[in-house]
Amino acid sequence: MSTRLPMRPPGNGPAVLLGFQPALALTGALCLQQNLGSSSPGKKQSKENTITINCVTFPHPDTMPEQQLLKPTEWSYCDYFWADKKDPQGNGTVAGFELLLQKQLKGKQMQKEMSEFIRERIKIEEEYAKNLAKLSQNSLAAQEEGSLGEAWAQVKKSLADEAEVHLKFSAKLHSEVEKPLMNFRENFKKDMKKCDHHIADLRKQLASRYASVEKARKALTERQKDLEMKTQQLEIKLSNKTEEDIKKARRKSTQAGDDLMRCVDLYNQAQSKWFEEMVTTTLELERLEVERVEMIRQHLCQYTQLRHETDMFNQSTVEPVDQLLRKVDPAKDRELWVREHKTGNIRPVDMEI
Repeated sequence: MSTRLPMRPPGNGPAVLLGFQPALALTGALCLQQNLGSSSPGKKQSKENTITINCVTFPHPDTMPEQQLLKPTEWSYCDYFWADKKDPQGNGTVAGFELLLQKQLKGKQMQKEMSEFIRERIKIEEEYAKNLAKLSQNSLAAQEEGSLGEAWAQVKKSLADEAEVHLKFSAKLHSEVEKPLMNFRENFKKDMKKCDHHIADLRKQLASRYASVEKARKALTERQKDLEMKTQQLEIKLSNKTEEDIKKARRKSTQAGDDLMRCVDLYNQAQSKWFEEMVTTTLELERLEVERVEMIRQHLCQYTQLRHETDMFNQSTVEPVDQLLRKVDPAKDRELWVREHKTGNIRPVDMEI
């Protein structure tokens, strides 16, 4: 991927994503959480400034700071696909990045179908040209004479010329429109699969780090409860535990706190990496989509240009017909025919007695 922005959240505190619109992305995420139920795994709400949904930490809507879009006014992919979306076909969720990949693959399919459409157009042109050429060889009215006969012969010849125009049109459609559409990004699906696996692996790593955080958080809670219980027992003399036992419990609690801090740090690092790759990759997908649309637009413009040229060439095939039709002269035709076929110009007279 070619575009990279320095998107790592600043500071050493909990990772707060800076690349989405709170009113849209987070609201959608919270609605998703409510729809799936608060007991679903992988969702934990803190009492401070963040909320974690499907192992991704967002700013809490009650305390979140103002966030600016990464690319304001552009409706960029990198700003609007951070949260997961409820799968309309099941009970699970679909990652925002997955929706972008589906958009890309659908675009590739549409491009292929456009190419197939042009292929059918070519077949029609080829069949039309074949029929025109065949009709131009038809002998109907071949015995017409004079200037009208010349015009009629030119009508038939114009069909052969028009057939040639349509054959050239179909050949150009193939080389300049159909083939480029078909061959554009031949390995696109394979490239998208690699991209999908890359982001999915980062998301899996993030989920693993989050599981470690929850495990460490649970361990710390247990160590704190154990320390509190032992301290209370010592104070009310319900146990023979010595002060050394209290120190041991305190060390374990401190160690559990250190483990939690280490796990949170690793989680934040994993989320920052996922965040940066999401920004980079979504911007690349955005660039690819713009490139695809522009490529198709250019080739469809080429199609219309070829159509205009074909119309112009077709017009040129009938211009000789128009010229000869303007020269059709019934009187001259009659003169020529009479000169060739006359039988005598002496008229009959009355019989004498």
